[in-house]
Amino acid sequence: MALVHRRNNRRFQRQTEPEHRINERIRVPEVRLVGDNVEVGVYPIEEARKIAANLELDLVEISPNANPPVCRVVEYKKFLYEKKRKEKEMKANSKQSELKEIRFTANTDDHDFDFKAKHAERFLQEGNKVKAYVQFKGRAIMFKDRGELLLLKFAERLADVGSLESMPKMEGRRMLAMFAPKVTKKKEGGGNKEKPQGEKKAAKPQAEKKAEKPQAADKAVDKPGDKA
Repeated sequence: MALVHRRNNRRFQRQTEPEHRINERIRVPEVRLVGDNVEVGVYPIEEARKIAANLELDLVEISPNANPPVCRVVEYKKFLYEKKRKEKEMKANSKQSELKEIRFTANTDDHDFDFKAKHAERFLQEGNKVKAYVQFKGRAIMFKDRGELLLLKFAERLADVGSLESMPKMEGRRMLAMFAPKVTKKKEGGGNKEKPQGEKKAAKPQAEKKAEKPQAADKAVDKPGDKA
């Protein structure tokens, strides 16, 4: 029974041990306080604890190796939540692209080609690279030209979403080609360039009307002369 009790105590201690030193666990003479709810500066440890207690928050050591150590006055559970959320965002942003493989044979038919091309288009749109290769088995190695034509046709099919990094080449009994996602850049101000042209076209009738006005005036001037 005593052994079981000791094991339970050890498990309980491991679960309650925090990731950071907080409050009474911070045992240094002075700390540097940072944060929005306190005046930034160096404080004796006892004064820093009082500031945190008055705000009903925790004193959390965030940079133990600094001199003096840096602490933040914050609710510890909220601090851990924000920390984990930022770590997840960083992992999501730093996600590396994967290499997807598409396999053909020298006798791949049109239906199979179209099916695999759709998969490759989706892979490239998701930001992944695509390695397409034609596998030659037995006597099929004699038809290398078929494999090259197939991969070039594949490159033409993926031209809108991917770019061919190098021409098809042989590696052993495979002919392969690598495709990278294509980054499409939007042209800025493309629509603004067309507007002035439209305005110029609209301005032409106005200029013609202005040119017609002096002619009308000349006719009006000629009338008195005719009477005379």
